[in-house]
Amino acid sequence: MSLWWILGTLLVAPAAFAQQASGGGGGLLGMLFPLIVIFAIFYFLLILPQSRQEKKRKAMLAALKKGDRVVTTGGLIGIIDKVEEQMVTLRLVPSEVKVKVEKGAIRGVLNPTPAGAKGAKKNGSKKG
Repeated sequence: MSLWWILGTLLVAPAAFAQQASGGGGGLLGMLFPLIVIFAIFYFLLILPQSRQEKKRKAMLAALKKGDRVVTTGGLIGIIDKVEEQMVTLRLVPSEVKVKVEKGAIRGVLNPTPAGAKGAKKNGSKKG
């Protein structure tokens, strides 16, 4: 019998609260608050990180220069021979083939040896 009472309370209580909220002036705020919270969550978890990533990508594309080793979205790895406004000429290393690609097709700049790795190799060779 207590199970039926609990189920009845769960079904009737929301209707009673809905009637109270519709009678008062705070009903509009009560309905909009969850939507505002959901929008804030979407903004901080989806929109803001994506805009930061896009800014970094635009800065990377603007900083491309001759001699940079890059990878394209298609997986081609090459060295930049010439930078134009919208296009980049890549030299594919093993075959010395030159390919013209759009700047937007460059996924990233490859750094074969980070700055910290040079110091680590020197320190390692002194010990051994």
